[in-house]
Amino acid sequence: MNTSDWLMNPMFGIALSVVAYTAAQHIHKRWRWLHPLFVCSGLIICILISFRIPYTAYKVGADLITLLLGPATVALGVPLYKHAGLIKKHITGILIAVTIGSLTGIVSAAALVGLLGGSREILLSMLPKSVSSPIALEISRHLGGLPELTAVLTVLTGLFGSMIGRKLLTWLGWRDSLSIGIAVGTAAHGIGTARLLKDSEEEGSMSGFAMGAAGIITSILFIPVYWWFS
Repeated sequence: MNTSDWLMNPMFGIALSVVAYTAAQHIHKRWRWLHPLFVCSGLIICILISFRIPYTAYKVGADLITLLLGPATVALGVPLYKHAGLIKKHITGILIAVTIGSLTGIVSAAALVGLLGGSREILLSMLPKSVSSPIALEISRHLGGLPELTAVLTVLTGLFGSMIGRKLLTWLGWRDSLSIGIAVGTAAHGIGTARLLKDSEEEGSMSGFAMGAAGIITSILFIPVYWWFS
């Protein structure tokens, strides 16, 4: 088997992902604020660039890992079920908060692109960055943005939200599980939710609900945006 065949083997992408994530976990134990996915992504990018390995070669194996996102997302339903009573009790406030948070995410993205003089394509690609990747990619595609750029921005949003979200909210005075969970789930989608679940099941369940609600609400909010840019 020559080098080209070896790189195109699915095991290459899987092995590289596992090794990079294992290294990222060890780094995370030393610097707790660094999210393992942030370090893992950086390591993979550095390796691909350093050895001039095409992304398509890595993607062959990485796509198999991506298939696991489905079952992982469904698993979020377990903590949601356990804390369904708390969600029902505060459902009105939660939905209002998620709606305001989703709208703020869209407006702030538009303001940032406008201040930096970004192009129309960058604007349309960045607007849906605060919802989970599958929803963000479809919104970007329908708006006429660049789904590839949207994917990068969405992941970065989740990573930074997971790393600084709790600290920022605590610094601002919000320390209860409900506030932290709803805020992180609305702004940092699945990556932020996974981070909260490691420390608190209650926070993770609130975040998981907010993530799902934000996906639905954001999709609705983008209807007039789509009409505007059409």
